[in-house]
Order: sequence, then C-alpha cells, then structure tokens
Amino acid sequence: MELRHLRYVVAVAEHRHVGRAARALGIAQPPLSRQVAAVEEELGTRLFERTGRGTIPTVAGEVFVAHARRILEQVDVGAEDARRAARGQSGTLRLGIIGSALIELLPGLLARFRTTHPGVGVGCRELSSAQSTAALVAGEIDLAVCRGMPRGPGAERLQAVAVGHDQLVGICSRAHPLAARGVITVDQLRRQPLVLTTSDDEPSTVTALAELLADRDATLSTTHARDVHTIIGLAACGFGVGLLPSCARGLVRPGTALLEVEPVVPLPDLCLVHRAETDSPVVDAFLAVTAEHCPGVGSRLRAVRGRAG
Repeated sequence: MELRHLRYVVAVAEHRHVGRAARALGIAQPPLSRQVAAVEEELGTRLFERTGRGTIPTVAGEVFVAHARRILEQVDVGAEDARRAARGQSGTLRLGIIGSALIELLPGLLARFRTTHPGVGVGCRELSSAQSTAALVAGEIDLAVCRGMPRGPGAERLQAVAVGHDQLVGICSRAHPLAARGVITVDQLRRQPLVLTTSDDEPSTVTALAELLADRDATLSTTHARDVHTIIGLAACGFGVGLLPSCARGLVRPGTALLEVEPVVPLPDLCLVHRAETDSPVVDAFLAVTAEHCPGVGSRLRAVRGRAG
C-alpha cells in the first residue's frame, strides 16, 4: 500500500462520490475505483457502501480514513520540516566566540538572524581562537568568531572571512596627563605604563602589540588583563593607559577618557570561520545573513569560497 492509496481513500470519503473524488484528484474514475477496491482487498474488508446516497464509509472505513488522515498529515508536516531544514530555517547553530565579538558585532547580527530564522536554536561558547580552531576541526561547533586567521592543526581545513575591522585605541583615567588631549602617539605609548591583554583568546592581537611595543622601555610597568572590561577598570584605577580594539569605544565609562592612537594602528581583523567542507544549511543561512549585515562581507565570502572551489 502506498501513500497515494491513502489519499484516494480519503478523497472518496470526503466527497462521498467516486466520480467527484476522481475529478478532485485529477484522475479518471475507473482507475480510482480499481485502486480503492485493491485497498479493500488488501485489508480484507469493505471500506465503502455504494448506495443511492453516494459512496458512504463503513464502520471499518471510518476507522481507516481517520488513520489515513493522520498519516498524511504527518507526511505533510515531515515534508515541510524537511524543506525548512534544507533552507536553514530549523536546526541548531553552535558558535564559538571571543569576548570582544560581543561588543559590537554579535548583538546586531544575532538579533537579525533570530528574526529571519526563528526556528533555529543558537548556542554560544566562549572559546579562545586556538580552542575555536580545534573545536571546528573536531566538529564540536559550526562557526567561530576569532581575531585574525585560524592557526594550528587542521587550520588548512577551515575558511575565514573578515567581518570586522578594528584599530588600536587607548583609555586612561581622567586624572592622566593625556586625558584632556584625547590623543596618544605610538612613541608615547612606548613610554607609558600600560594595561594590555596577554589573553590567549586573541593571540594575533598579542603578537601585534608585542611588535608595536618592541622598543618599549623595559623599566616601565605593564599590567596584564584578561578582557576589555578589566583593561578599562584597571585604567580607571590609574594603572596606566589601557589598550583596546576600537570596537570597545562604546564601553568607556565615567572617570575615563578615550585616546586615539596616532598614527593609526590596525589590529587583526575579526573573522568568521567555518569548515571548508561544511554542507550545513544552517551555516549557509548564517553566512548569508552575515553578508547582508556586515558591509563588504558578501564579496569577501564569495572570493573565499571561490578559492576553495
């Protein structure tokens, strides 16, 4: 017995007439009559009484039709769920992120994705860039937001596209001599007590800062912090000039002053990373929303995928 047989029986029951049911189904009446008779023969019982009032379901027919309707409804639901999954409209997206991605990029991007894909569950894990690379390669997450291109074992199996550009900015206490100027030069940075990250969350940023401060006076104090919030807090306490990505400008709090660094010092890009061989519709959907949300990402994403192809 096939699904079409269930549809035939349900149609006859609904129309109470084989001819009308055949027209609704778009088939001829004789084949429909033969198919319904074949179902009755397979079941070993009559499903319909042929009367002057029409083709009326028997007691057995009413029971069978009720089950047939439920089966057909489940098939329709399954088909629609499958189509939704193929469009990336259902399922789960597992993200690995660094903390600074939560400052500017992700709040708006995730809000947009949830609006356009409400059936997709989103899970986030805060991971260092190295941890995200390992988790992607192992298949534990679907996408990662890192600072700089992925490195380490398996990185060649990943694709990355820049989704955010930052430059270096400073932050200091309002009592700091440079607070009123709002500007600090790279040479001045090398002669200031500093608060900076040594976190393995953003190794490329640590490397960039190390290169920038290579001529720094070794006698000056350096205070290390895990994240931007700690850097801001320590700078507010007078431990020195904190160094931040420019996306953290909005986190400046009372009692502190933002310092623009001159000349401009670009930091490694914020990158969205995924497995090159992924065939996940949910990942494709998130990349498409990212391309719409972040200027220039669409062309960069096509270029990255073109090179992989």
